[in-house]
Amino acid sequence: MKVAVGCDHGGIVLKDEIMTFLKDNGYEVIDFGTDSTKSVDYPDYGLKVAEAVKDGIADRGIVMCGTGIGIGITANKVPGIRCAMVSDVYSAQMTREHNDANMIALGGRTLGPGLAVTIVEKFLTTEFSHGERHQNRINKIAEVEKKYSK
Repeated sequence: MKVAVGCDHGGIVLKDEIMTFLKDNGYEVIDFGTDSTKSVDYPDYGLKVAEAVKDGIADRGIVMCGTGIGIGITANKVPGIRCAMVSDVYSAQMTREHNDANMIALGGRTLGPGLAVTIVEKFLTTEFSHGERHQNRINKIAEVEKKYSK
Protein backbone atom coordinates (compact mmCIF):
# COMPACT_ATOMS: atom_id res chain seq x y z
CA MET A 1 0.00 0.00 0.00
CA LYS A 2 1.23 3.49 -0.86
CA VAL A 3 0.77 6.07 1.88
CA ALA A 4 1.22 9.80 1.37
CA VAL A 5 2.35 11.72 4.43
CA GLY A 6 2.57 15.44 5.05
CA CYS A 7 2.71 17.92 7.91
CA ASP A 8 3.49 21.43 8.94
CA HIS A 9 5.98 22.35 11.67
CA GLY A 10 3.47 21.37 14.38
CA GLY A 11 3.30 17.80 13.12
CA ILE A 12 6.95 17.06 12.44
CA VAL A 13 7.57 14.93 15.57
CA LEU A 14 4.59 12.70 14.77
CA LYS A 15 5.52 12.53 11.12
CA ASP A 16 8.99 11.21 11.94
CA GLU A 17 7.55 8.50 14.21
CA ILE A 18 4.85 7.54 11.70
CA MET A 19 7.30 7.43 8.79
CA THR A 20 9.52 5.03 10.74
CA PHE A 21 6.53 2.80 11.55
CA LEU A 22 5.35 2.79 7.93
CA LYS A 23 8.76 1.95 6.48
CA ASP A 24 9.42 -0.71 9.12
CA ASN A 25 6.12 -2.37 8.23
CA GLY A 26 6.58 -2.49 4.46
CA TYR A 27 4.43 0.45 3.40
CA GLU A 28 5.59 2.50 0.44
CA VAL A 29 5.78 6.07 1.75
CA ILE A 30 5.52 9.27 -0.23
CA ASP A 31 6.80 12.15 1.91
CA PHE A 32 5.39 15.57 1.03
CA GLY A 33 7.20 17.36 3.87
CA THR A 34 7.82 19.45 5.83
CA ASP A 35 11.11 18.36 7.31
CA SER A 36 11.78 20.88 10.08
CA THR A 37 10.20 22.90 12.87
CA LYS A 38 10.50 26.09 10.82
CA SER A 39 7.05 27.67 10.51
CA VAL A 40 5.21 26.78 7.30
CA ASP A 41 1.58 26.88 6.18
CA TYR A 42 -0.39 23.66 6.74
CA PRO A 43 -2.68 24.15 3.69
CA ASP A 44 0.29 23.66 1.36
CA TYR A 45 1.03 20.21 2.78
CA GLY A 46 -2.57 19.10 3.26
CA LEU A 47 -3.27 19.91 -0.39
CA LYS A 48 -0.26 17.96 -1.68
CA VAL A 49 -1.24 14.81 0.21
CA ALA A 50 -4.93 15.09 -0.69
CA GLU A 51 -4.15 15.55 -4.38
CA ALA A 52 -1.87 12.49 -4.30
CA VAL A 53 -4.70 10.40 -2.85
CA LYS A 54 -7.30 11.86 -5.23
CA ASP A 55 -5.07 11.21 -8.24
CA GLY A 56 -4.33 7.61 -7.20
CA ILE A 57 -0.65 8.25 -6.58
CA ALA A 58 -1.23 7.08 -3.01
CA ASP A 59 -3.84 4.71 -1.60
CA ARG A 60 -4.22 6.57 1.68
CA GLY A 61 -3.01 9.80 3.24
CA ILE A 62 -1.93 10.92 6.68
CA VAL A 63 -1.60 14.61 7.51
CA MET A 64 -0.52 16.35 10.69
CA CYS A 65 -0.46 19.86 12.06
CA GLY A 66 -0.56 21.14 15.64
CA THR A 67 -4.14 19.96 16.20
CA GLY A 68 -4.89 18.13 12.95
CA ILE A 69 -7.84 20.44 12.40
CA GLY A 70 -6.56 22.93 9.83
CA ILE A 71 -4.71 20.43 7.69
CA GLY A 72 -7.73 18.10 7.74
CA ILE A 73 -10.08 20.90 6.71
CA THR A 74 -7.75 21.65 3.81
CA ALA A 75 -7.65 18.02 2.69
CA ASN A 76 -11.45 17.82 2.71
CA LYS A 77 -11.68 20.64 0.17
CA VAL A 78 -10.29 18.28 -2.49
CA PRO A 79 -13.07 16.37 -4.29
CA GLY A 80 -13.06 12.67 -3.46
CA ILE A 81 -11.24 13.06 -0.17
CA ARG A 82 -12.78 11.86 3.05
CA CYS A 83 -10.32 12.94 5.74
CA ALA A 84 -11.23 12.27 9.36
CA MET A 85 -9.59 14.03 12.26
CA VAL A 86 -8.77 11.16 14.58
CA SER A 87 -7.51 11.14 18.16
CA ASP A 88 -8.37 7.61 19.28
CA VAL A 89 -8.11 4.07 17.94
CA TYR A 90 -11.88 3.41 17.85
CA SER A 91 -12.47 6.43 15.60
CA ALA A 92 -9.68 5.27 13.28
CA GLN A 93 -11.45 1.94 12.92
CA MET A 94 -14.92 3.41 12.46
CA THR A 95 -13.86 5.99 9.90
CA ARG A 96 -12.59 3.15 7.72
CA GLU A 97 -15.45 0.70 8.35
CA HIS A 98 -18.31 3.21 8.06
CA ASN A 99 -16.95 6.19 6.10
CA ASP A 100 -14.34 4.56 3.87
CA ALA A 101 -12.06 7.46 4.82
CA ASN A 102 -9.02 7.69 2.59
CA MET A 103 -7.13 10.12 4.84
CA ILE A 104 -6.70 10.90 8.50
CA ALA A 105 -5.55 14.07 10.22
CA LEU A 106 -3.61 13.94 13.48
CA GLY A 107 -2.55 16.56 16.00
CA GLY A 108 1.14 16.77 16.68
CA ARG A 109 0.52 18.80 19.84
CA THR A 110 -2.43 16.72 21.03
CA LEU A 111 -1.29 13.12 20.52
CA GLY A 112 1.71 11.24 21.80
CA PRO A 113 3.76 9.34 19.23
CA GLY A 114 2.83 5.89 20.59
CA LEU A 115 -0.90 6.53 20.35
CA ALA A 116 -0.50 8.16 16.94
CA VAL A 117 1.28 5.08 15.56
CA THR A 118 -1.43 2.81 16.97
CA ILE A 119 -4.10 4.98 15.32
CA VAL A 120 -2.26 4.86 12.00
CA GLU A 121 -1.92 1.09 12.21
CA LYS A 122 -5.67 0.69 12.85
CA PHE A 123 -6.51 3.12 10.02
CA LEU A 124 -4.32 1.26 7.53
CA THR A 125 -5.39 -2.27 8.48
CA THR A 126 -9.15 -1.73 8.72
CA GLU A 127 -11.23 -2.32 5.61
CA PHE A 128 -14.47 -0.60 4.58
CA SER A 129 -17.45 -2.71 5.64
CA HIS A 130 -19.22 -2.38 2.27
CA GLY A 131 -22.48 -2.26 4.21
CA GLU A 132 -25.33 -0.90 2.12
CA ARG A 133 -26.30 1.77 4.65
CA HIS A 134 -22.70 2.98 4.86
CA GLN A 135 -22.30 3.09 1.09
CA ASN A 136 -25.58 5.01 0.78
CA ARG A 137 -24.28 7.61 3.22
CA ILE A 138 -20.98 7.92 1.38
CA ASN A 139 -22.94 8.41 -1.85
CA LYS A 140 -24.88 11.22 -0.17
CA ILE A 141 -21.63 12.87 0.88
CA ALA A 142 -20.46 12.65 -2.74
CA GLU A 143 -23.68 14.31 -3.89
CA VAL A 144 -23.11 17.21 -1.51
CA GLU A 145 -19.56 17.48 -2.85
CA LYS A 146 -20.83 17.57 -6.45
CA LYS A 147 -23.43 20.19 -5.62
CA TYR A 148 -20.83 22.61 -4.24
CA SER A 149 -17.78 21.76 -6.36
CA LYS A 150 -18.22 24.03 -9.33
